[in-house]
Amino acid sequence: MALRARLKELAASRPRYGYLRLHMILRREGWKVNRKRIYRLYLQEGLQVRTKRRKKHAAHIRVKPPEVTECDKRWSMDFVTDSLVGGRRFRVLTLVDLYNWENLALRAGFSLRGGDVVKVLQELAARGRKPAMITVDNGSEFTSKELETWAYLNDVRLDFIRPGKPVENCYI
Repeated sequence: MALRARLKELAASRPRYGYLRLHMILRREGWKVNRKRIYRLYLQEGLQVRTKRRKKHAAHIRVKPPEVTECDKRWSMDFVTDSLVGGRRFRVLTLVDLYNWENLALRAGFSLRGGDVVKVLQELAARGRKPAMITVDNGSEFTSKELETWAYLNDVRLDFIRPGKPVENCYI
């Protein structure tokens, strides 16, 4: 069954997604199924969201991405962290265009979430800057529903690095 195979494929590539988020992705791909059927197939296949930490393995074989040949084709996004004299930590969201190494955005704060990342991207889109692909790590801000929805609506592909391999997003 094609639906069952696609559900297993999506669950393998996104082990932190539950059946509801997988259902949303399948609906976006054009499958006409309700969430109860996805839940039933999800249980029959023995799929579940992993709650305990396991040894990090590559979700897929990583191939070197092609060279960037023009502006706004691929961006890199990540957080850098530092602390103030009093010990309070803050984070800075950094966004870089990989073609000309232009720093597109810096957003500092004590608590930055997925919605804050989306606001920065919307500000850039309002100025006419939108990438074809963004390379990000697997942090909760980048795997959030808000960022995924924004990327889908703006036809931007999110390229996640392999867990435990920060060198794959070494441009920040």
